[in-house]
Amino acid sequence: MPLLTFQKTLSRSAGVLAVVITGCASYGSSSPTLVSLQSTKGYTAVGEMQLSQVPQGVRLQGQVSGLKPGAQHGFHVHEKGDCSAPDATSAGGHFNPHSHDHGLHTSVTHHAGDLPALQADAQGVAKLDVLMQGLSLSAGVDSIRGKALVVHRDPDDGRSQPTGNSGPRVACGVIPL
Repeated sequence: MPLLTFQKTLSRSAGVLAVVITGCASYGSSSPTLVSLQSTKGYTAVGEMQLSQVPQGVRLQGQVSGLKPGAQHGFHVHEKGDCSAPDATSAGGHFNPHSHDHGLHTSVTHHAGDLPALQADAQGVAKLDVLMQGLSLSAGVDSIRGKALVVHRDPDDGRSQPTGNSGPRVACGVIPL
């Protein structure tokens, strides 16, 4: 093969390789993160959430069963990835890296870990598919890796400080590092 033809072929191959590498990077470098929610002592709530990094934040998708039928349940990211206590108090308080007051996730100011309420259907199953802006699965102050997802027995009132008066923790799952 003449040198000029070889250089053109090599140049085209490098361009294709650059497009392939760039294309892969635009889809994110990691697969979704799965979180298994296990019931706390005295409760039956269990579930699974899938967390995906998207350009605008973190998308949470999944469901929880074993909830009180027809009821709303507070749902939060907690500061510690530790669900070892029978009541999940080992998960600490709400994830709040910016020291904001507690509020509903739709409030102007709220904890970074304030998530939308879970609404259980008549069978006690709640499904969720929400984009949480400001959270991240990457390194940094807003990263929720190594934290916990916690489901509460009662709805979050959106105003009581520091936690929204959402009652005992009924399920907890650690977000893997």
